[in-house]
Amino acid sequence: MERVARTMEPPTGDLSGLLRAWSAGDQRALAELTPIVYQELHRIARRCMNRERAGHSLQATALVNEAYMRLVNWQEVQWQNRAHFFGTAAQIMRRVLVDMARTRDREKRGGRQVHVSLSEAENQPAAQRTDLMALDEAMKALELIDARKSQVVELRYFGGLSLEEAALVMNVSVATVRRDWSFARAWLFRELSRA
Repeated sequence: MERVARTMEPPTGDLSGLLRAWSAGDQRALAELTPIVYQELHRIARRCMNRERAGHSLQATALVNEAYMRLVNWQEVQWQNRAHFFGTAAQIMRRVLVDMARTRDREKRGGRQVHVSLSEAENQPAAQRTDLMALDEAMKALELIDARKSQVVELRYFGGLSLEEAALVMNVSVATVRRDWSFARAWLFRELSRA
């Protein structure tokens, strides 16, 4: 746990303090935060994108840029600490990926897709990917049952955090995150299997 805590800490300054200063209008804090946050978001996005299908139109850098732009444009947010910030970042990455999945599905129904015959289509390999829209709906249902378990999924799946990192961000024990993750995966599997 100690090793993970050191890797999650920003290389300079106190991240929580910088976030609070930025919320209070300190532009120097934003300048100091930018490289720290960008590096951490990129690490999270790479993990998140590793689970996406090959040839996904959104790359890790684009996901980071989109998430970062949405985060820095939230002027009214009073960032409490790094957990609040990275929890919000995971939510934003989830939204970006779900929005991309919706756009891709719209395009499949006649957008800019090239039309092929059924005989040509059957020779193409089936893409294995998680149905992000179904997962998003199932996570909304899970949040109604247990918001913490839903947050664990968000941090682990969309945020790309390890068990230890999620525990650090949520300020709970690794054992708690492990139990929540195990329950949430089983619950989501059941819900997604029904669909």
